[in-house]
Amino acid sequence: MARVTSVDVLDIRFPTSRELDGSDAMNPDPDYSAAYVVLRTDIGVDGHGLAFTIGRGNDVQAAAIQALAPHVVGREVPRDAAALGELSRDLVGDSQLRWLGPEKGVVHMAVGAVVNAAWDLAAKLADRPLWRFMAEMSPEELVSLVDFRYLSDAITPGEALALLRAADPGRAERMKVLLDKGYPAYTTSPGWLGYSDDKLSGLARQAVADGFDMIKLKVGGDLGDDVRRMRLARAAVGSQVRIAVDANQRWDVADAVSWMKELAEFDPYWIEEPTSPDDVLGHLAIARALRPIRVATGEHVHNRVMFKQLLASGAIDVLQLDAARVGGVNENLAILLLAAKFGVPVCPHAGGVGLCELVQHLAMFDFVAVSGTWENRVIEWVDHLHEHFVTPAVVHNGRYETPTAPGFSAEIHPASLHHFAYPSGPEWSAP
Repeated sequence: MARVTSVDVLDIRFPTSRELDGSDAMNPDPDYSAAYVVLRTDIGVDGHGLAFTIGRGNDVQAAAIQALAPHVVGREVPRDAAALGELSRDLVGDSQLRWLGPEKGVVHMAVGAVVNAAWDLAAKLADRPLWRFMAEMSPEELVSLVDFRYLSDAITPGEALALLRAADPGRAERMKVLLDKGYPAYTTSPGWLGYSDDKLSGLARQAVADGFDMIKLKVGGDLGDDVRRMRLARAAVGSQVRIAVDANQRWDVADAVSWMKELAEFDPYWIEEPTSPDDVLGHLAIARALRPIRVATGEHVHNRVMFKQLLASGAIDVLQLDAARVGGVNENLAILLLAAKFGVPVCPHAGGVGLCELVQHLAMFDFVAVSGTWENRVIEWVDHLHEHFVTPAVVHNGRYETPTAPGFSAEIHPASLHHFAYPSGPEWSAP
């Protein structure tokens, strides 16, 4: 019987603050980082996962992952829905660690990293990319993966099963479409707040030339600057390309409404994270005041229960799930089912370290087996740090190429793990 023999946890940091890559109004100097976990086994196949952070505190996140090791070491290697569901329940259900959340924050992100590593391992053993490994599970198996506690007033297991069964007949055809065409993407690469006007304009024009029909700009630092930058971006891309904007939680409700009314002349497609990610009532007030501008959020929404409230209240028009913020694949499946129930499109958050690699699988699974559509749906693309991954995400002509390699695409090259290990790696220890 194959077993997990050890859990390796590494603090990996990339010095992105040097070029202001990733800079926004709330996070001016991020160093994109990964609390990186490897589940070692006695059969020579390992599972890889990560929790994304932006620098300081990555060691805290790594320590939280290590605290979960006793639940994993010695465990039978998970291969199917039953084992993956049991692992998720055991990790989330540790009563003493759960007290630190519950089901949110550093410990819950640690659960997500370990659960995702287990899915990577199981998909590799099945010789399937994760999106396909999930999409080939039966509706009954998928429902068994979800914790419906706290959700049953919004979606029941029976309703979830009906959604999945309704999508079941077209799965094979949508798999073929996905493999042929890939998945729609948009790019944030032109829009970092620390970039010069010339760099913004040049990257925006390049994005259109590269096939993107949507870009995103960071806003919220200074209104005059935002008006100028939006004018430059609109001139660069023309009237037919969508421009989304992202305030990264910068505003109070009234500020969000007044600020966005000043930017409305540039036809913003959505306003992302206009206020606190925990403020359901605030998002609802902003949405009511700004429509037809869409309100989007999700990358900092810490669990399925918060998403239930945002969806059921009508507070958001776009749901931006994150592969590494919640408790892993199982909880993201719950969130996809909630979004399908309420008819809200899912446009995942990506960028960072490995988020593009991970989240592509969740969006593609959703297309094949849950929502059955990519209408009004796009995955974020940020062209940073992909070279460090064994099977990097690839975008061509404005679309994600569908991954075919087994696993969750989370594995980082050993040389990169060595070079960017913090604080001992050459990148950080060199004078």
